[in-house]
Order: sequence, then structure tokens, then C-alpha cells
Amino acid sequence: MNAEAALAWLDTIIPAQTGERLSDLQKVILQQVWLGRKYLDIANCYGCTEGHAKDVGSQLWKLLSKALREKITKSNCRSTLERCLRKTSVISSKLDYSRSPHNLPPESEDANFIGRKEAIAHLNTLVNQGSKVIVIQGEGGLGKTTLAQQYLHQEFELVLELLMAKETQNITSAERVVEEWLKQDFQEEPGVEFGVTLGRLKRQLHTRRIGVLIDNLEPALDQQGRLISPHRSYVELLRVLADARVQSVTLITSRDRLCESAVNVEHYRLPGLNQIAWQQFFINRGIPIDQPTIQTMHRTYGGNAKAMGILCGSIQEDFEGDMAAYWRENNADPLAATDLKNLVVSQINRLQALDLQAYRLLCRLGCYRYQDVPTIPSQGLFCLLWDVPSSEHRQIITSLKNRSLVECRKGEYWLHPVIRAEAIARLRNSHEWEITNHKAAEFWTASVEKIAIFKDALQALEAYYHYVEINEFELAGKVILKSRNNQWRQFLTLGSTLYRMGLIQPILTAINQIISNIQDEQHLIELYNILGDMYWITGKINQAIACQEKTITLATQALKSLVPQPENKHTVYYLRMLEVDSLLSIGLYKIDLWELEASAKLFQQVIYLAQNTDHHRWAEKASVCLALVNSYLGLCDASYSLADVAYHAITNEKAEQTGRFAYFIQILGQTYVNLGDFAKANEMFCKALTFAEESHYMQVKAKTLNGLAEIHRQQSNFKLALTNHQEAIELLDKIGAKCDLAEAYFKLGLTYSKMIKTDESKVNFNRAIQLFAEMKAPKQVEKILTTTCD
Repeated sequence: MNAEAALAWLDTIIPAQTGERLSDLQKVILQQVWLGRKYLDIANCYGCTEGHAKDVGSQLWKLLSKALREKITKSNCRSTLERCLRKTSVISSKLDYSRSPHNLPPESEDANFIGRKEAIAHLNTLVNQGSKVIVIQGEGGLGKTTLAQQYLHQEFELVLELLMAKETQNITSAERVVEEWLKQDFQEEPGVEFGVTLGRLKRQLHTRRIGVLIDNLEPALDQQGRLISPHRSYVELLRVLADARVQSVTLITSRDRLCESAVNVEHYRLPGLNQIAWQQFFINRGIPIDQPTIQTMHRTYGGNAKAMGILCGSIQEDFEGDMAAYWRENNADPLAATDLKNLVVSQINRLQALDLQAYRLLCRLGCYRYQDVPTIPSQGLFCLLWDVPSSEHRQIITSLKNRSLVECRKGEYWLHPVIRAEAIARLRNSHEWEITNHKAAEFWTASVEKIAIFKDALQALEAYYHYVEINEFELAGKVILKSRNNQWRQFLTLGSTLYRMGLIQPILTAINQIISNIQDEQHLIELYNILGDMYWITGKINQAIACQEKTITLATQALKSLVPQPENKHTVYYLRMLEVDSLLSIGLYKIDLWELEASAKLFQQVIYLAQNTDHHRWAEKASVCLALVNSYLGLCDASYSLADVAYHAITNEKAEQTGRFAYFIQILGQTYVNLGDFAKANEMFCKALTFAEESHYMQVKAKTLNGLAEIHRQQSNFKLALTNHQEAIELLDKIGAKCDLAEAYFKLGLTYSKMIKTDESKVNFNRAIQLFAEMKAPKQVEKILTTTCD
């Protein structure tokens, strides 16, 4: 047993038990303690203080104790983990399958999975022959998804999953799918460009045995079986999955054939279940078999698995288990044809006649997307029964479950794609379309009080899609702008929280989709403010500045139009806040353009507007930023004066307060580096690093590591400097923070230059120049060229 095996196991255990993940430093501590190393050695290896390593180690032992439900300490961690691992024969049994109905652990005897031994054998043959991508094809309800789930979870410890949207207009982009896989399943940040992101996924597929399920592909295909033009990026994803060198197997379920010449796939036409399987299914549910009847039903529905379940539910619920009686009443129904859709229609029509309230709930359930959040908790069903007494809610849901018209597992619900298609079609044509989406959106918003993990953010964003469906763009904007507490101990909007978590693509798409339809001036101002920060982190600085200037213009106009009255007090406060925040943001953007004088003026303007007002915090932030700019400009006295005020304020604050300003604490650390006060710089960096580790704020962590590397370079500790530089560059490259990455390459070039390693220095300077040129930052390029010529 080694530390790597233990870490692999813990990566599955801890998120499932606690909702948390090990930080990079915690992983290093576990590996080194496993080898008997002391905290001082670990700190020197990692590039942090011994005190910081001890603090993070203490958090690690608490987290492990919580996850494993027994006391874990530094001294007993190895023996305890080895004992726990010996007791766990199959690691995959510990995986967290709660994310989706398709991520379910295999059951040794699943009464719902029968009659598919030949299908499993056929898939095994294709895989053994080297097939990497297999399309399981067949009409709706045959059990394609169930077969794919069962196969993948038996063969692979980790299964990545893509639930294709049920409707073409709602298909998630391939870029976002891979982004979420990397973040959620591999704890790796995606790249800014799709090609880079795919490269990172490919590396994972080369080193690990992974199953991939792409479910219900046909909405993304045209009549010729090719991927539709808005989603051609899926071709590139499929090419990666089909690479002969990957250790993954991808199963695609589709009603239609996939005909992409650029992708090497195998097709497997799934047959219906045989009559013996049907008989066993009914017997398992206590329904006596009438041979002539089951023979006829099986032939009529072609052995369709979903039809089998619906028929069984109806026979139990409405005919007291009398199979022959059911068929006598229904065999003449012209809708009861071989097609599952017609069976679904007939059963929903029957439900409408027998149980109107259950019928209404079924139709209303069609409004949910079952995509990013693929299952709905009970409360999500209750909220759609707004016109029914709460005492009747459970009975209505049971009526749907008993008829197999809604899928259910462990209190989570979802609709089969064929049933959902019929339900949403009926809902759209009813007078309840708008109110149902309103109720669903309100449920999603109320269901998330605090955003602590990835799942919370996606769940909160679901409300946005419901409002867009009914063209309520103002309400959709309010979803993005709703503030909640988050893992950074801040009260931030959903939009700002999403991009801090690295979910840039979904929020960029969401804002751009609605911003031209927003009439509420204050909402428009806020959306431009968020959009600016997202463009900034991806290196699109000029677009970022344009967004913030738009924010300032609109805020100024709105303030002029307001009459000074008590009821306008909060609005005035908020507009002033957005104005100074945008000025502060542009000042930060100007630093990345190396337009230092312009940046200094903006920070001075923020201080003038905010000092000793309700927005004094922005004056404090601007003072920290101005201290940094002054240190770059060589104005040491002015820089020291501002920096020391901020230093005393931070060191006297409680940790939970200062943690909210981690970004500015690392700026203060950089200022002290420039001023040559390495003791204070190191103190500030250690504080910032602690907060960044706790909250997974990777941008702050990377910038802090880069600052620590500078201290080590100045002290000629080149080994530690290079370690910190490389880790910072790796993190910044992962999250796509282009401005910071360019600066990191420049600083690494300076380190190699001091080491008199000219070739390595030149390579990194050139990398920085290339990135700054792409960002249209000529003064940064000039700075580097001047440095290399000196």
C-alpha cells in the first residue's frame, strides 16, 4: 500500500461523505507524512511556512476523521488508512453516485435489469476488439441507457456522463461539457480555448480507465446523422474519445445512427427483450402470468422495456394485477400500437381520465430540463402542486410512480425522455406553461441558500433557464444577480460566484443571451460589471474595460435622474458602489496593460469618491492597489505609507474578515516584495495562501505562489523559486488567467536570468511577450524587451 493509492481512494470517499475535496497542500502533507517527514521538511518542500503547513495539516486530520468516522492524527494516519483500505475490497463501491440517476452503483441482483446477458457479451466483444466508441442504437424505451449504465459501472471505477438535452435548442455546448468533466470529476481547471481543454481531457483518458456515457444523442443529429452545425465541436470531442491510445470506453445511446466520417464508431442495434424476460419482470412484481395475454402484449410492443414497465404499473394500479382484464379493455385501442410513443400517449390519456391531479403534475414535470441537474427532489414536485392541498401531495406522486410514468430513486425523480417529450408538449399547449416555469424557477432559487460547492451553483442557475423559456428576461437577469453567502465568506451574486469557481462559459453565455433584452437599468449596470471581470480573467482586457465603462456611464446617468428622497437611499448606495467598483476594476485592468500612471489616477479617484463614505471599503482596496502601483513607479515613500496602513488594518482584523479580501492581501504582499520588505511580504503571502487553499480560490493561490517565488529569487534560493514558479504557471494555465500567466512567465524568466541560464530565460520571456501581444498590451511587451536589454 502506498500514499498514491490512499489518495486515489480518499478522492472518492471525502466528496461523498463531506462534500469537500483535499487541497493541493493537504495532498502533499499526506504523501510526506506517509513517508515519515516532519512539518518543517514539508514546508520547505512546498514553499510555505512551517506554521502554515501545521494549520493545513490540522484541517486535514479533522477532514479525514469526519469522512472515515474515526479519530485520525498525524501519527496514526498511515496505519488507520491502510486498515480501512484493507476492509474495502472494491473502491468503486465508495463513489458518490448522487449526482445523477445515470450514476448509480451496480447492484448484484437488479430486478429491473433482466434479459441482457447477450447484450453485455456483445459489448464485451466489441471492446475486446479495440472499439473505443460504441453507439447503442434503437427506438425509445428499449433500455439503451440502462444497459449502458450497467455495463460502464461494472467495468469502470469512474464514469463521466453527458445527458444530451431533450430538445435541440437546449443542447449544452461540448466546450461546457468537457469543462465540467474536468472540474467536477478530475479537479482540473479547463483551458480558455477548447483545444487546450480537450488536450487536458485526453491526458486523463490516457492515464486512467474511464467509462463515458453520452445519453440520448439524437437531438444533436441532423437528417443525415451528422452533428448539427451549432454543435460541430462534439465531433472534436468524439475524435478524442475514439483515439486508440485512450484507456476509456464511450457508450452513446441514440435512436438514430451516427454518421460522422471523421469519427471511428461501432454501432450495436439493441434488440427488444425476449418473452422470457417479460415474464420474469411481471413475476418479480407479483403479477400472475396469463400466457396468451403476455405473448400478445410482448409481440405488440416488440419487447420494449419501457412499455413493459408502463403496462405492469397500469395492471397493478388500475386492474388489481389482472393481466387478462387489462388487455381485454385495451387491446382494441388504436393508440396501443407497436410504437412506445403511442403507448405513452394512451397511458397519459388514461391517467387524464382517471386521476386529473396526477395528470396535471405529470405535464408540469415536463418543464424541468433534467440536464445539468438531472433529478428533482420531492420539494421540486410539491412546488408544482400549488393548487392542491399539501395533504394530498404524496398520494398524487405515488399515483405516477405506481403507473411507471415517473422514474424514482432515493427520493429523486425524473421523466423518461419519451414521457417528458409528451408531457412538455401538452404543457406548452396549456394555459399553465408560464405559471409552471415560474413555480419551478422559484423552487430552484429557494433551494440554494449558500453556494459552497459546484453542484450548488449549477442548481441555482437552473432558475435562469425557466425564465428564459417564458421570455422573462428581467427575472432571468435577477437570477444571475441574486446574492448569496459563498465559500469565500462573501455575499456575492451568482454570476460573480460562478466565474470565481471557474464556470466562465455558462455565465458568459447566459449574460450575453439576455443582456440586449434587459430594460431595468440597475440590472443592466450590474450585468455589465460582472461581464467585465469575466473578460478580464480570460485576457480580453479591452472588452473588459468597455463593459466597466458602460457600467460607469449607466450608473452616472441613473444617479442624475434620482430625486434625493429617503426611499431612494439604498438605490443611490448601490449605484455609487457599482461606480467605484468599476473604477477600481479598470485600475486593476490598467496594471495588466502596464499603464501605471492611468491606473494610479483611477485608484486616486476611487479613494476620493469612497473615503469616509458608506463605500470606504473600496477606498481601502484602492489604497492597497495604489501602493502597488507606486512601488512599480519607484515612489517608495508613498508606497510604504499606504502599505503600512493596510498592513496594520489586516493584521488587527479577525481572520474571517480578512479572508474576504484575500485578493488584495496578495497585492499587499507583492507591494512589500517590490519595496524589499520580505518579512512583511512573506507574512501577507502566507495569509493569502491560507485563504486561497481553504476556498479553492486558484487565481489568488497562483499569484501568491508567484510572489513567494520572487522572494526566493531575491534571496538566491533558486530551487524553491522554481518550484513556486512552476506551480503558479500550472495553476494559471489551468484556469486560463491569461494576464497573470504572462506575468508569471516574465517572472520565471527573471529567475533564470539571475541563475545565468540565458536560454531558459529567453524562452520564458518570449512566452510572456506572446501572451501580452495577444492581449494587446504593448507597454508590457516594451517592459520585457527593456528588461532583457539591460
